[in-house]
This record gives sequence, C-alpha cells and structure tokens, in this order.
Amino acid sequence: MRRYIALTLFISLFACTNLDETIYDRIPADKFPENADQAALKVVPTYKELADLIDDAGWWFWSQEVTSDEIVFPVRLTDWEDGGKWYLLHQHKWTNNIDAVNSMWSQIYDGVTEANRALDELEGLNDPTTVAKLKTLRAFYYYLLIDNYGDVPLVTSFTKADAQPFKAKRKEVYDYIVKDVKDALPYLEFNTQKFAVSKGMAYTLLAKLYINSEVYTGKAEWALAESYCDSVINSGVYTLESEALAPFKTANENSIENIFTIPFDEKSLPGFRIHMRTLHYQHNLTFDMPVGPWNGFGAVEDHYNSFENGDERKKGFLVGPQYASNGQALFDQTAGSDVVINPHIPKLIIDGSYTYEEIRMSAARVAKFEIKKGALESLSNDFPLFRYADVLLMKAECMVRQGKNGDSYINQIRSRAKVSNFTNASLDMILAERGREMFCEGHRRQDLIRFGKFLNGWWEKQPSLPERLTFPIPQWAIDANPNLAK
Repeated sequence: MRRYIALTLFISLFACTNLDETIYDRIPADKFPENADQAALKVVPTYKELADLIDDAGWWFWSQEVTSDEIVFPVRLTDWEDGGKWYLLHQHKWTNNIDAVNSMWSQIYDGVTEANRALDELEGLNDPTTVAKLKTLRAFYYYLLIDNYGDVPLVTSFTKADAQPFKAKRKEVYDYIVKDVKDALPYLEFNTQKFAVSKGMAYTLLAKLYINSEVYTGKAEWALAESYCDSVINSGVYTLESEALAPFKTANENSIENIFTIPFDEKSLPGFRIHMRTLHYQHNLTFDMPVGPWNGFGAVEDHYNSFENGDERKKGFLVGPQYASNGQALFDQTAGSDVVINPHIPKLIIDGSYTYEEIRMSAARVAKFEIKKGALESLSNDFPLFRYADVLLMKAECMVRQGKNGDSYINQIRSRAKVSNFTNASLDMILAERGREMFCEGHRRQDLIRFGKFLNGWWEKQPSLPERLTFPIPQWAIDANPNLAK
C-alpha cells in the first residue's frame, strides 16, 4: 500500500484505505456538503479525471508525443497497425473520427464537467480554498483544450449549462482561465502533496499560459511568463534532483523536483502502462514481470541520436544486447536470434520485406520511468505534469526571447546530465534541450508549435498544413451539437 492517506479527499478517490461512509447516511444528499471538511471531498472526481489523460482511455499524452519528432509506433507486420491510429498521428494525417481526437475531447471535458458540478454544489458555502482548487483544476483542463483544439465551448456551470453551446474564441477562454487562476492564488498554499493543486502548480500553469500566449492569442507575453517562472524559482519549495532520472523513479511521490503529478499505483491506481507499450516481448525476463510486454513504441532515431554519449538522460533508453535478470541473453524465438535493440527504424510500416530482427527489435525503447523488478501491467510511478526542470527551461527561453542570456538556468540542467554547458544558448538550442530533458512527458507537440517547428517535415512525415496546429472537434461531438461546426 502506498500513500495518499494524508488528505481525506484523496482517500476517497484513490481507495488506499476505506472512507467512513456513514457521513452519507447521516446527511441527506440535498444537505451535503454542510461544512468545509465535507466540501473538500467535492474536488475528488475532478482530480480523478486526470489519470485517464495518460493512456489510451484519454489519449492526451500520446497525442502530444506521437505527433512530434520524439516518439513513433512502427507498424511491425500486423502489430500496432490498429487501423492506422498510431501512424496517422505521426504523419499528421488524422481525421475528426480517430481515437485520439475522439477520446481526448471527451476526457478533458469530463474534467471540466466534474469541476463545474462541484462548483455548483458548493455555491453558497463559504469555502474559498476548495473553490480555488476546483477553479484552478478547471483552468488546467481548459488549458489542455485550447492548446489542442483552439476554439472550444466555455462552459462554467453544470446545472445552468446550455445543452448545445457554441464555441468561444481561444483568446476568450484563455482570458477567462488566466483570471480564474490569478483569483485562486491567494487561497492556495505550497502543498507538499505533489498530486494536489498548490500555489506552485498555479504559478506554473500561469507560466505555461503566458509562454504560449502568442500561439493562443496572437500576443507574446514573455515577461509575464518569466515572472511566474520566478515565482516558482524564488519560492524555495522546489529544486532539481541530484540525478537526472530521479523524478521518474517508482517511489517518486515526494520528489523535490515534481510540482504537480498524477498519482499511479500498480494495484490501487492502475493505468500507467508505458512500459508495456515499449518493451520487447522478452523484456518481462529482464524485469521479472509476470506479464508480457507488447513490443511497441520507441524513440525516433534522430531524437535518440540527439543525446550525447555520457548524457545521464540517455540511460532512460534500452538499446543493444538485452539480458534477463539472471544475466542470460534474451532470445527471440520468432526471430531466431538474441534480442539486440537497434535504434535504427528502417520504415514506419515495417512489412515482410524486412528481417524479423528489424521488425521486432528496431527503435530505442523508453525506460525513463523506472521499471521496478516484478512490475505489473501498470506502473506505480507518478506522472509529472509540471516539473521544476521545465520551469528552469521556460525561464531560460523567456530570457532569450527578450534579448537576455538564459545560460545560467539551462546549464543547471545540463550540468546535472553531465554534459558541457551552453554558451549564449539560442532558441534552437533551447528547443533541442527541451526535447532531451522533457522527453516523453507530454510537452513536445506544444513546444514544437511555440517554436514554429511543428509543421516541418521529419522522419517519415512530410511538411504539414497550418490546420494541423490544432486537432479537429470530433465528428460525434458535432453530430450531437451542430453548433460546434460553426
């Protein structure tokens, strides 16, 4: 049993222990909540919706990574063909009826809906702290919506919502959520629980909104973005871990570097299955896993090669000969050879004209998130949505964009990775460093858009049209509400 018993609201959500349910027997539904302690439980369903963002129930994470120059799911004969839902993302050929587009829209709006429901139920109760947390969480979901879809309906009530709302302009939603977060700040604390809304989380969210303001509104706000990075940095609450991969260890719930996380547990909070999607079929013997991995995604070769030899972050990849926990070489019976992972991927769709070694063993596999011995189908590592290293990189970027030198901030990260310091880092250098440091954390699509690189061509992907800077609203949503097509 892991943690999450510190806050009563998370006990209810994460089922790590039993919550005394007699409170619901004693208080009629129309009288609940009647005080601040009970009101705190209202935030639970809104937190809960975060977990599905990471896997293919909600698709947010994969939509950020597979559309970028970092990660690819090669089709291995018939494995990972899946009607094209993975490779169409990589090639920027998605439609408004593909899994990623469909599921991400509904999952993020589920978070908005739960926040609105709770806020309506708290109306009239004097609990500004819980209201502040809910509005900040709702702002986070809307941040994901405008980042991915652009113009979206701005719905702020559950009971009073229009059944068929029109889209609001991206800037209108942006202005609304910036105000909400700023209004919430006085009621938030620097909470030590990484999975909870805190002042540090709100500062980082504002930094993210302002650093992407030019994309969202047409007006750059580099100075404001930098000021909120400073609010995080000067708080003294967060700092870099001494080891580059420490924020991603199995027991990372108290990492001094992580600011806002999604908690996972292999049994009580399942759903983080990144290792199952990347490891070779035989890697269960490496990690003494009772389940067999699915031999799927890996790093785009050019991205893997962007890491220098000696870069500590490169230890987050599995390449070369692979071994069982007892030291024996892994053997792939289908290929008839030892398992040797090759970073080179011969083609996006690897068909029968290639050898089984190329089909089954290509692409550097991702082990950035520690895979503990005996790992189950779900990992217990918490997923960092916001991390201090990201704040340092944003600070450096904002400085460079304003004609200043950001080396001292970016070099803290490079020094930890044991690579040489930058001198007069340029925006291109910062983008490349963001790719190495923030790899596989759901930031790359947004970064490429902000730096004007998302429409470029890269391996197995032709240059894209500007319409690919956002995802289309799902066809099922338009069918249900024709106003979304306007």
